[in-house]
Amino acid sequence: MSALSDLADRYVDDMAALDPCLAAAMGVAGHEHRLTDFGPRATGERAELARRTLKAVEATPVTEDTERIAAAVLGERLATEVALADTDAYGTLLDTLDGPVQRIRQAVGLLDQGPDTAWETLLTRLRAVPATLAGLHESLETARRRGRVAPHRQVIRNARDCQDTRASFAALPAGHGHGPLRTALDQAATAADEALARFAAYLAEELAADAPEQDAVGEDRYRLGVREFLGTRLDLHDTYAWGWEELGRIQREMTATAALIAPGEPVPAVLAALDRDPRHRITGAEAFRDWLQELADTAIADLDGTHFTIPEALRRIDCRIAPGDGPAVYLAPSEDLSRPGTIWWSRPDPDAPAPTWTVPGTMFHEGVPGHHLQLGTTTLNTTTLNRFQRLSSELHPGHCEGWGLYAERLMEELGHFADPAHRLGMLATGQLLRAARVVLDIGLHLRLPIPAGTGFHEGEHWTPRLAHAFLTDHCGLGPPSFVAFEIDRYLGRPGQALAYKLGEKVWLESREAARRRDGAAFDLARFHHHALNLGPMGLDLLRTELTRADHAD
Repeated sequence: MSALSDLADRYVDDMAALDPCLAAAMGVAGHEHRLTDFGPRATGERAELARRTLKAVEATPVTEDTERIAAAVLGERLATEVALADTDAYGTLLDTLDGPVQRIRQAVGLLDQGPDTAWETLLTRLRAVPATLAGLHESLETARRRGRVAPHRQVIRNARDCQDTRASFAALPAGHGHGPLRTALDQAATAADEALARFAAYLAEELAADAPEQDAVGEDRYRLGVREFLGTRLDLHDTYAWGWEELGRIQREMTATAALIAPGEPVPAVLAALDRDPRHRITGAEAFRDWLQELADTAIADLDGTHFTIPEALRRIDCRIAPGDGPAVYLAPSEDLSRPGTIWWSRPDPDAPAPTWTVPGTMFHEGVPGHHLQLGTTTLNTTTLNRFQRLSSELHPGHCEGWGLYAERLMEELGHFADPAHRLGMLATGQLLRAARVVLDIGLHLRLPIPAGTGFHEGEHWTPRLAHAFLTDHCGLGPPSFVAFEIDRYLGRPGQALAYKLGEKVWLESREAARRRDGAAFDLARFHHHALNLGPMGLDLLRTELTRADHAD
């Protein structure tokens, strides 16, 4: 083991001990009985760990190419963590998609493995919920005394998320028979429920009173978000213009595809008809879950041995249904493979009829050849990646989500959208939405004007109200609860929404550069093998590594 690998491994151990909820998301084993302390002191300890480790990385000599890449990946991430801490970027702690409330729910939910649940472990983590929320409450009050409160939109969204978490926790003990353990689980679930109810009331009735209405973070803070989520530096105004161009291109593709389904009909009418079409609907949570599972299993069977070699450990994806308005979420297998790769598919009413025409693109994104193959390959690569690299995909959304969106396009290239309805679904919920995110995320946070020639409130500056109308009327996206969640998401995580389209752009451009470099010798399967085995990293480093001349083997 090299000095750098040893340092990276120790950092993972120390980080997991200080942040068990992040460890759960990353698949780090050994901390399943604990939740993260979100109190002020523990938050400071995590920042100090990043500073200390960054200094150690900078002082550690590297000799081999794999070490050079590993040092760059870890150093870039730690430097970003330090910058975030130094600017108190997350002093208010609330987040729409991946904040403390959402991580608590995820960390507990991951332990629910049906009949195979480790009930004693689940019990200890459930019992930790009240103390964890108390620490979060203390941090929010400390920030409030400094005049720092999250925007009103984020406070209220987190209060609602507490209610969704209460519903998910209420069902947890039901899977375990009778006796003292069942009684203890019921008591722990009740205590967690009461703590969540108190915390939701605190957010909605106390903190919200001091929460500012202004959502936009401005250019300086936004650039730090781009650095955090993409690992790159952008000309934000050029990127905003590119987002509009990409949006127009995709809308033209949608028009051509819709014409194959219903010639002469406008795109919104075709989308509405597909939603109603009984051929593209499934009723019941269990039936929908089974259909998802079959779709995932079929993709693995089709791709394994042809365009990819899929290891035995990755030939299983656990598909689950979760109540709520959020997006489908993938979690990689744990590092000890005791937890399989898991897709959580959110449904506001799990038993209501579910449209399926939009699903294949998302499943290819989340499953194979998307996140499951990407993150699973990383998890299993103990030969060239250190432990931090294997487990840090959660920290590199540009790399990860860019590959997921690239995977959708790849499946189109490979002929897996033969049904025009499925291709239209991929364009509408995958490509169109992600391009709209580029426009809205930059436009909202920088309060930019809407360009002339777009046909939508030209010259006006972006507001959440205009963003809602844009997604609903201009892009034809819905339902209203989904649109509202999207807008809250952009405003709660500045820069993250760019990860998909900007990440895909780097993957596609790097592949084309490699194709030009290698000429007739270019091999797509070999390119993918090399790319996935590089492990997660920021987009600037990814582009450099994928296009290096000495990789033309």
